[in-house]
Amino acid sequence: MIGRIFDVVYVGLMTNVLLTAAGLPLVVLLATTDPARSWPLLALLAPLLGPALCGAFAVLADFAAGSPVRTFIRVWRATAPRALAVAGACSALVVVLAVDCRWALGHPAGALAIPLLVVAMVLAVVTTLLALVVLAERPGVRVRDAARVSVYLAVRHWYLTLFSLAVLAVFQALLAERPALALGLAAAPLLYLVWGSSRFSLNPVLTPVATKGHS
Repeated sequence: MIGRIFDVVYVGLMTNVLLTAAGLPLVVLLATTDPARSWPLLALLAPLLGPALCGAFAVLADFAAGSPVRTFIRVWRATAPRALAVAGACSALVVVLAVDCRWALGHPAGALAIPLLVVAMVLAVVTTLLALVVLAERPGVRVRDAARVSVYLAVRHWYLTLFSLAVLAVFQALLAERPALALGLAAAPLLYLVWGSSRFSLNPVLTPVATKGHS
């Protein structure tokens, strides 16, 4: 029992280290600049989180899978092109929608346009999140297929989507106030909650494939 606890703690801490290392340029920029002024660079570096999250999700998915370092690197390498594309598209779309939202603030149509733009930004983020979970488990899947399934299931299982967003909001707030605590201790358990709810949403498309493969 004690050995299992130590294993879980080790995997969690190692996941935090690997996640931080994979997104180091972004972490450094967040720690050394004002995000309100450096947001263009943050948006440019944000796609680095794509393969980093895929690696972290793969490690958190199965603590007994072996070395977390090997698992993380293997999945990072396998998913890097597609995960970068997914995260890059999300970053670009969110920037465009945020600029549109800023423009709409000073116009009469803003009362109608802003809620729609905010919903679109949220949908882009949660679709990307679910797509990264798909890629972590099925690295060879096409980006278009992963995105199509993810946007449908994100809306269908909206309560799980809201839960993931709430967890991400907690992590973002903690990262802004206590970055060392957020990246050193909190990242793995919070991401595990996000992965768990996202994986449950994706059960209809991932579980049958796995079952068929073992039959």
